[in-house]
Amino acid sequence: MNAALPDRNTPYDPQALRHLAGEIITNVRELALAGWTPATSSNFSRRLDAQHAAITVSGRDKGKLTEHDIMVVDFDGRAVGSDHRPSAETLLHTQLYRRFTEIGCVLHTHSQVQTVASRLYAGAGHVRLEGYELLKAFNGNTTHEVAIDLPVLPNTQDMPALAAQVDALLDAQCMWGYLIDGHGLYAWGRDMAEARRHLEAFEFLLGCELELRKLGCR
Repeated sequence: MNAALPDRNTPYDPQALRHLAGEIITNVRELALAGWTPATSSNFSRRLDAQHAAITVSGRDKGKLTEHDIMVVDFDGRAVGSDHRPSAETLLHTQLYRRFTEIGCVLHTHSQVQTVASRLYAGAGHVRLEGYELLKAFNGNTTHEVAIDLPVLPNTQDMPALAAQVDALLDAQCMWGYLIDGHGLYAWGRDMAEARRHLEAFEFLLGCELELRKLGCR
């Protein structure tokens, strides 16, 4: 039996897990081909039901995922029906599912653009994105005449502390993602398509900001 999939006594739908695992694998392979998941970095998840999420197993090459590399966790970040180890950053996924019932997908990548931007803007604590047409890619935005601040959080191995900082930001502002200094980007959405749209929009806009800095415009 697939160690990452449940038996008949598990508290979630095995067919739903298989469906989500296939969706994660297909999309993450595309992100890996884009160079956004170097080494075994990054982690990806989908809401499975009201109490569980499907998430990539720790330490796997994200360009070569199989169903065995997708596991289930509860919203406290504990493995369910598997001996696999979830990512150390699982709490950063599950806190979003627990807090927002409409969130169905969380994507975390480590592109060079995201990582460089996180270092450059760590001191400011955010990247201001303003006046771009692509700001309309974010759910709820209907005009380019808006400014959003993409938070940049200090990197730490203390996931509960980092999750608490994210919660504080979520209390204070509307967010579609955040950067971690020297690390990468978290983005989310109602489903895989929306989460990818947000992820790709952030990637493009951060790239624009870096190019403007090179030209001396920032």
